Amino acid sequence: MSITAAMVKELRERTGSGMMECKKNLVEANGDMDLAIENMRKSGLAKADKKSGRVAAEGMIGIKASDDGKTVVMVEINSETDFVVKGDEFKGFVEDVTDALLTSKIENNEQLSEMKLANGESVETRRRALIAKVGENISVRRFEKYVDVDGGIACYLHGGRIAVIVELAKNDSELGKDIAMHIAAINPAYVSADQVDEDIIQKEKDIFTAQALDSGKKPEIVEKMIAGRIKKFLSEITLEGQAFIKDDKMTVAQLAKSKDNSTVRFTRFEVGEGIEKEELDFAEEVMAQARA
Repeated sequence: MSITAAMVKELRERTGSGMMECKKNLVEANGDMDLAIENMRKSGLAKADKKSGRVAAEGMIGIKASDDGKTVVMVEINSETDFVVKGDEFKGFVEDVTDALLTSKIENNEQLSEMKLANGESVETRRRALIAKVGENISVRRFEKYVDVDGGIACYLHGGRIAVIVELAKNDSELGKDIAMHIAAINPAYVSADQVDEDIIQKEKDIFTAQALDSGKKPEIVEKMIAGRIKKFLSEITLEGQAFIKDDKMTVAQLAKSKDNSTVRFTRFEVGEGIEKEELDFAEEVMAQARA
C-alpha cells in the first residue's frame, strides 16, 4: 500500500512522533493506522523499560491551590537533563498531573501512577509515552497534598525548582507568602523546637559538651555554654526560631505573632534533593559515547 504524506501527517498528530518514525511504522503496518499506533506504543513501552534505571535528577515542581483556598498540591517530576524540562511536552505533563492531583483522592505513589489525567490516560501510560518520545527517563517522584484546611494556606514556587506549602492557623495571604518565601530561601527542618527529636538534641549536647570540657572551664560555666549552644542550634533549624529573611530584627515566630497568627506546618520540595547524580567528566563522557 502506498504511504501518503497525509497519512504520515495524521500519525504524527496522533502520536507526536517524528516524521521518519511515523513513515517507518506505517510501512511496517501496510498503511493500517491503528496497527501503526499500537506498534509504536509497544515500542515506546519497551524503550521506557530500558531507561527506567537511569538517574533522573533534573525536573520541575508543579503546584496549585483550589479556588476556595482550602486544598493545595505540589508534585515533583524528574528527567535526566534540563533540556527536556524546558520542552512543552514535559511542562504539559507536569501541569496535567498537578491538575489531576488537585481533585483526586489518592494517598500514595502507587495510586498516583494509576491516577487518570483529564484525557483519560493514566499517569503511568503518559509517563512511558513521554519517555519514548524524549529519549530520557522520566520519574514522577513525589507529591504532597493539604486538604480541607481550616486555617489558611499559602504556596510559593521559585523557578519551578523550589516549592513550598504553608498552613497557617488563620488565613493571611500576605503573611503566608512571606513565610513560604522564607522557607524556600532558608530551608528550616522543623516548625518549632518542640518538634525536634530528643535524640538529635542529645547528640548535639554530647558534641558541645566534649568541645566545652576541652576548654578547661568550670562545670557551671560549661553547663551555661552548652545551654546557649543548644538554644542557638534550635533557632537555626526551626522556622519559628530563625531570623525573618526580610527583617532580621525579628524571628519568624515574632512576625506571625505580630499578625495574631502562627505556622501549623509546612512542606518544602527542591528538585533533585537527595538524588545522587553521576558526575562525569565531559571529555570522558564524549569518549564513552564514541566507544559505544
